[in-house]
Amino acid sequence: MATLSSSPSPSILSSSTANPKTPSLKPPLLFFPKPLTTALTTALATTTLLLTSPPSSIASDAYNVYYGTAASAANYGGYGGNSDKKASAEYVYDVPDGWKERLVSKVEKGTNGTDSEFYNPKKRQEKEYLTFLAGFRQLAPKDVILNNLALSDVELQDLIAGADSLVSEEKKDENGQLYYVYEIDGIGKHSLIAVTCAKNKLYAHFVNAPAPEWKRDEDTLRHIHESFKTVGSS
Repeated sequence: MATLSSSPSPSILSSSTANPKTPSLKPPLLFFPKPLTTALTTALATTTLLLTSPPSSIASDAYNVYYGTAASAANYGGYGGNSDKKASAEYVYDVPDGWKERLVSKVEKGTNGTDSEFYNPKKRQEKEYLTFLAGFRQLAPKDVILNNLALSDVELQDLIAGADSLVSEEKKDENGQLYYVYEIDGIGKHSLIAVTCAKNKLYAHFVNAPAPEWKRDEDTLRHIHESFKTVGSS
């Protein structure tokens, strides 16, 4: 009778002592057939790309700096000309890449003080613009300033009249210059406004958007709102 042994067979422990006539056990395959290896390599490469490349929805926004001269209607010599706007700028703000400039007429500049305006061509009501008024040495109280701005801006009048909320605050830049900041949440529309005085002028920068665009582009709109500042000596 055969005897069962608990010790492994020598032929399994070492291939050198295996009986040539007895097939030795081969270790399991540690490689893949070529087609599978190629497929796995491709999958790993794709996974690496997905992990190292930013998702398209998080692509960084690009902005262009606009240099505004705040020229009076009498000295408004056209659109651009040969002057160096950067050297003569009185204020700056960022414009999202792809936004279009709306050229302001002399009549408009003379009546409501609009100096510059840009808009999103995909939704023209999503825009930013700047108005200025001469003869202001310092800012009046916040509510007075906002009401005075609304006198020449019908859209602002309507927005204030139907506002669900209106928040205002004072801020100072690194040079100690005072800015009034307003945020108005109206019926179907949102507005961010920054107002300051410099060079004996009052500057008001507006960022407006319909409610759907505000919800979608809030980060961009807040960025361009916060980018506004006056430049040069006061």
